Amino acid sequence: MNKNTFESVKLNKGEIAVYDFGEIKLYAYQTCDPIGDEVFVLVRDGKGVVIELPCFFDNIEELKGYFKAQNIELTSVMVAYHAAGASFAEGLKTYGTKSSEEYNKAGGGFALVQNFKGAFGEAFDSEIANPETILGDGEVEIDGIKMVIKSNAEAYDIELPQINCVYTHMMGHDCHSIVAGAPHADGIISQLNYYIRHGFDLVLTSHYTPEDLKDAKIKVDYLNDLKEIADTCETAEEMREKVNAKYIGYSGLNYLDMTVGFFFPAK
Repeated sequence: MNKNTFESVKLNKGEIAVYDFGEIKLYAYQTCDPIGDEVFVLVRDGKGVVIELPCFFDNIEELKGYFKAQNIELTSVMVAYHAAGASFAEGLKTYGTKSSEEYNKAGGGFALVQNFKGAFGEAFDSEIANPETILGDGEVEIDGIKMVIKSNAEAYDIELPQINCVYTHMMGHDCHSIVAGAPHADGIISQLNYYIRHGFDLVLTSHYTPEDLKDAKIKVDYLNDLKEIADTCETAEEMREKVNAKYIGYSGLNYLDMTVGFFFPAK
């Protein structure tokens, strides 16, 4: 599946890219919200399994309204890295892992939601969607959608063998990411190299439109560059300047600020 082979549906706020895999259709909803969220819906036999939640009330209303108009019943939500937006999950089955539950109830995910609540106020649904079913790692099938669950230190990734795609939190071939030092960079590189070896058609992430393996290779090069640049620097500011000089026009400068802080923590 080519990442550019989709039907585009423009909504009032967001936009949906529809990928047709035959028995299964993938709906990639670009929310156009202030934090650049992406929500994925896998539809088979008129039923939709959602990966992640829209967390702004206008997006919640828009996405629900779209699928209702399409006569598609949303049945389930995979709650991984983004648990805010509980009103979207009302009446739906919710799934998570032990790692995602901890991340969203008391860990880094919870802290982010509290920050967003303060920043965005009443427009943001800060209520956490708690998973009713805790999944172990390995194969599971939900409403005809086969998945392979892979827990990690934050939440979990999902492989989708029927459409040869994988879902993870972040990639973005032309934007900065949060990289918590060289060991973390090595971990991401290992993960992306696995995607490349496996030959996934699309990489789905929470903050970017669907990407392909060429994009994954670009990200691997970027991560290797980060480590090499850090080795030539004495301070976070020096690293920031050198990375910006090489990657002109990259978005996510706030993420870069966090990354250089991890490489050069304040003393």
